[in-house]
Amino acid sequence: MTPRPLRTPRNAPPPDHPLLFLQGFLKRPKEVASIIPSSRFLMRRVVRFADVANARTVVELGPGTGGSTRTLLHALHPDAKLLAIEIVPQFVQLLRATVKDPRLAVYEGSAIDIEQALRAHDLPAPDLVLSGIPFSQIPRPVGIEILRHVRRALAPGGRFVAYQARDRVEVLGRQVFGRPRVQLELLNVPPMRVYRWDTVTGSEA
Repeated sequence: MTPRPLRTPRNAPPPDHPLLFLQGFLKRPKEVASIIPSSRFLMRRVVRFADVANARTVVELGPGTGGSTRTLLHALHPDAKLLAIEIVPQFVQLLRATVKDPRLAVYEGSAIDIEQALRAHDLPAPDLVLSGIPFSQIPRPVGIEILRHVRRALAPGGRFVAYQARDRVEVLGRQVFGRPRVQLELLNVPPMRVYRWDTVTGSEA
């Protein structure tokens, strides 16, 4: 069992695993967005901006060591489901070993596999997809392909939210989703922009 962290309020999600996160970044810098996990201030903003509480099927792309996943589960409706898709095997093992919640399913693979991952866990089209993967560090064609798969996977009227240090996802996202809504979180290292795209039934990508 993971030891209870000190000075953590009751029912609050525990902190992330910074050492393992740093090791993952050093081994696979193009697949891990930062050398340290996202701050609680950033994740609170993401949860509010993405309207996690009202989602019923959520997909998280790039959960890392699980800090963001715990925050999402803390905010998620009791009847909702969360599918975490992670490409780093060590992070997958950690998630499966330490995040014990019946609402969570963990899939090892690329964000491009989102539709396959949903089928593998018998989940419906998500009304929310969240992403922390570093679009600025992956090839442009791969980034576009990921976004197209996300768009196809979303339920009608669903939304895509990405938090990034750079604006690459906004540039690519305009080609697939159109113009996003944007918020800035300064209380994170590095500061992060949070982008939200709301799809409209029948609109073209």
